[in-house]
Amino acid sequence: MQFGFNAPASGPLSSRDSLVRLAVEGEAMGYDYMTFSDHIVIPTDIEARYPYSETGEFPQGGRGDRHEQLIMMAYIAGKTSRARLVASVMVVPHRPAVLAAKMLSTLDILSGGRLTVGVGAGWMKEEFEAVGAPPFAERGAVIDEYLAAFRELWTKDAPRFEGRFMKFSNILLGPKPVQQPLPIWVGGESPPALRRVARFGDGWYPIPNNPQHPLDSLPRLAAGIERMRKVVGEAGRDPSRVQIATRLQAFGDKLPPKAGDGERRLFSGSDAEVAADLRAVRDLGVGFVDFGFAGATAEATLAEMRRFRERVLAGV
Repeated sequence: MQFGFNAPASGPLSSRDSLVRLAVEGEAMGYDYMTFSDHIVIPTDIEARYPYSETGEFPQGGRGDRHEQLIMMAYIAGKTSRARLVASVMVVPHRPAVLAAKMLSTLDILSGGRLTVGVGAGWMKEEFEAVGAPPFAERGAVIDEYLAAFRELWTKDAPRFEGRFMKFSNILLGPKPVQQPLPIWVGGESPPALRRVARFGDGWYPIPNNPQHPLDSLPRLAAGIERMRKVVGEAGRDPSRVQIATRLQAFGDKLPPKAGDGERRLFSGSDAEVAADLRAVRDLGVGFVDFGFAGATAEATLAEMRRFRERVLAGV
């Protein structure tokens, strides 16, 4: 099992010095990967429902100044040497497909093949409108088409594509990514997201606390993994070849002890209980878990990351 941490894109810890320190020292501690979130702009009035809170409200902490995801990843790639860089997740419809494919290919090459492309369809209608993305209501069809175009551009010497939202031919895109295939982790917990995993995913990357599709107890997570594997198998693929990752926005005493189904809430409680949960989900097939560490300063955040490795991850 591999463990990651969030590289802050917003807030005081996203200052250049703090960000670099967290990335470099987190890598030196032995964390396997770091994650980078994606918003281009934050509208001042948001009516869209955020999928990962009970109220549907977007967290206030995410509303301030924010780095662009891919440039931030490229900058940190140049400051590190071993840890993988995970887009967590890239809102695929926000960027033109050919441009995004080129940027991701370049990022994989210049990082030495350390890129994992986490992808999502997006949820904030107001942001889609602000950046001139394709229609929000068609975002599912858009991401599927763009992902198919990515594969064409990354693997074919003479790529050609014609779809509803884009087309290209008579072009060259090179150099190709170092990794073949360049791994795609599909975010989301809904049935359309599972179908997207089956079609495009090298990995499934859900967040457990989606109130509409909760995976917050061991039985719920086991059932969700079984659903994903069934969909992948029905698509004619080997489910064992799809990696499973998950992202924990909160853990330990920051979570209530009970899940909505009455079972114990995964990753809640003491260090020993969190470690036991990590062992349990590893047995289900989860190979990657990343954490959002909170601290008022880079020093405090690094201290928590160090404590967590020593008291929790050492017992997994």
